Amino acid sequence: MLGRLMRRVFSKYVAAVVLLILIVSGVFALYAYLNEPTSKDRNYNQLQKVDRSRNSFSFAAFGDNKESVKTFGHIVDLLNKSDVAFAFDDGDLVLDGDIEQYRFFLKQADRLHKPLLTAIGNHETYLNGRGNYYDLFGPFSYSFTVGRSYFIVCDDANEKGLGGFQMEWLRGELEKSRAYRNRFVFMHVPLYDPRADAQGLEHGLQDPVEAKKINDLLDRYDVTMLFTSHIHGYFTGKWGKTPYIITGGAGAELVGTNSTNYFYHYIDVRVSDSGVRYYVVKIPSPGDNYVVRLLHNLWLYTYAFLALHFFDIVLGLCGLYLVLFVLYQLEKRIERRGVEKAEEPDLES
Repeated sequence: MLGRLMRRVFSKYVAAVVLLILIVSGVFALYAYLNEPTSKDRNYNQLQKVDRSRNSFSFAAFGDNKESVKTFGHIVDLLNKSDVAFAFDDGDLVLDGDIEQYRFFLKQADRLHKPLLTAIGNHETYLNGRGNYYDLFGPFSYSFTVGRSYFIVCDDANEKGLGGFQMEWLRGELEKSRAYRNRFVFMHVPLYDPRADAQGLEHGLQDPVEAKKINDLLDRYDVTMLFTSHIHGYFTGKWGKTPYIITGGAGAELVGTNSTNYFYHYIDVRVSDSGVRYYVVKIPSPGDNYVVRLLHNLWLYTYAFLALHFFDIVLGLCGLYLVLFVLYQLEKRIERRGVEKAEEPDLES
């Protein structure tokens, strides 16, 4: 029974099909490699596509889409149908800083028909990824204006703070922003974890002294809104005088079961002469049952791994089969020779 199965599995017809799959997959893999999205100073280039003369406009804000295929893809589809002038990804674009992870993100981002700006998150720095981020997206901190609104993007991906040099830079940018009606600040890691008192969790800046310095500085300049992510959910409130929104629901695993805060979403920000309005756009999310979300998170990373390494897996499996096929054929040939030798007449007798 086993021998018959082995003969079928390692038949020449199956081997021919596997070889064909190997060749076709190799061609597609080579094509994909040669047509990988390339980028240099991506944030600067994306910014050139934004109409910066408009006083009334809208933009989307979100973060923590790492390893997401379906949910982040859904957000991209919705934004393509919307009237937002641009989108802002507030960090954790990738699971780690390996160049293949960045290439996968860029393929996803190229599906978005709107300018997409980014901030660096802590996951972008893993595996020496900070250099890859700089090569692809440009400076870690930058600013720009749209109409009467001033945008400031900071780098707190070290999860500790901004450091002396960047604090001075931020102070100078906030001083410039006084001439503008709205001041929007972006950084990946929130100053504080709004869950800390109730749940004992701490996913804000690790240095409370640095967090307070930044908070005091933002308070002094009446920042319109501070956007952060890092926590995979939605929270809003005020730190001192500074209003904040934590928007970490662009596709990464949801860390809690409370559907009030832990759901997939992005923020639709509407800027006009009458003020600024913020709308939470919810994306389909797994149920708030712990087991359901655990299974969803496992599938999230499994699906992402398959999507990221599909051709590698196919080529590897096909190559493994062909090696086993050759070994099987060699073994059968040796067996046949042994049988033929045993059946040869003994001439000496």
